[in-house]
Amino acid sequence: MKNKLFTKKIFLSFFMLLTVITFNFGFVKPAYAKTEHNPVVFVHGLGGASYNFVFIKNYLMQQGWSQDELFAVDLPDKILDIGNNSINGAVLNNYVNNVLRQTGKNKVDIVAHSMGGANSLYYINNLGGNSKVDKLVTLGGANRLTTFEAPRGIDMTSIYSLNDTIVSNYLSHIQGAKNIRIYGVGHIGLLNNNNVNSEIVKALQS
Repeated sequence: MKNKLFTKKIFLSFFMLLTVITFNFGFVKPAYAKTEHNPVVFVHGLGGASYNFVFIKNYLMQQGWSQDELFAVDLPDKILDIGNNSINGAVLNNYVNNVLRQTGKNKVDIVAHSMGGANSLYYINNLGGNSKVDKLVTLGGANRLTTFEAPRGIDMTSIYSLNDTIVSNYLSHIQGAKNIRIYGVGHIGLLNNNNVNSEIVKALQS
């Protein structure tokens, strides 16, 4: 009887060990489950809206970002006026604070299009965003309407196109940023181009 109980215990122990080994080494988790990113906040330009980034969001999800890591703000001031930066900057400040509370993260990455670049830089330089933003990526950003230099301590990438007829390359090029000039893409096309999307991923992963 004792021998049977001993044999049974050995068998159960072996079975449990085999189960642990199979779970740890035989079960392959999806790639996105193994990685965690900063939340990405998308900031639209004049006349734009949060839905402008649907193609970029889908591309990022294909590259391993979770939908729960992607956020897009709707800014109230959609015209170019004297209060655009201050009004939109304040809204962006509140939005980022809410994203950080929701995700439990310390910093966000920002991907901004057109005037959204200037609004984001204003928020970073004037409203405390420098301590809450890790990376800033602008697409055809009207960056120099706010500053000529990349914010200190923030990894900034400015992607713009020679064929942009709405925001001049001069306004997009920022000292201290990684400036990437591409060809054959219009201003709106920066929002739905696979080459641009690839550069965004590189910037966010750098």
